[in-house]
Amino acid sequence: MAVIDLANPTRFLKLVERVLPWLALATAVTLAIGLQQSLAAPDDYQQGATVKIMFIHVPNAWLAMFVWGVMSLSALGTLVWRHPLADVSAQAAAPLGAAFTFLALVTGSLWGRPMWGTYWEWDARMTSVLVLFVMYLGLIALWRAVEDPARAARAAAILTLVGAINLPIIKFSVDWWNTLHQPASVLRAGGPALDNAFLIPLLTMGVAFSLLFVTLHLAAMRNEILRRRIRSLRMMQAAQGAA
Repeated sequence: MAVIDLANPTRFLKLVERVLPWLALATAVTLAIGLQQSLAAPDDYQQGATVKIMFIHVPNAWLAMFVWGVMSLSALGTLVWRHPLADVSAQAAAPLGAAFTFLALVTGSLWGRPMWGTYWEWDARMTSVLVLFVMYLGLIALWRAVEDPARAARAAAILTLVGAINLPIIKFSVDWWNTLHQPASVLRAGGPALDNAFLIPLLTMGVAFSLLFVTLHLAAMRNEILRRRIRSLRMMQAAQGAA
């Protein structure tokens, strides 16, 4: 099957039905391994056992930004290439991105309380992530408020691309401003600053959460395609009944 064939919703649904069980299995296995490695990781000499919040917080923070990146590509597909599944992809991804961002904020606050002495500080990193969460909620509300799917798709795509400006602000905020948040310790020049005892469980959990997103995203896209088909059938029946 060529990639272009996936633009056909029917073929896409057939592919999803085949790969979804395997993705769910891979997600469960990887997540179980990651959790076992996280629990077996040693306590940090400064942070103690609270350092293990990192294994949940960091993957959620990564995915909070990654999902918006996926939605930005989908927005280009809507505005530039008119891909029939682009808006479906973005609409299915938005609630997932909001959930990952919310978990990143909550776990970050729980981690910050014993480290910084406060659950929240209006510094650049935390504030920009909060803005990202609000933008996710705004997009979800936009899709629900506009009845015309085509208009909603164009408006959401434009807002998504504008909101992508926030991604580099989140990424480089710890370098541009003086913040409480620690700088990057994995993706940085000179290699990771973490010991393998922490790095390996963190990367495993990152893979597990990424697989979780892919699994949930494909399932949500499938449900959205079916929902739109049901909506179209109901509109056709209503039009026939009026005629």
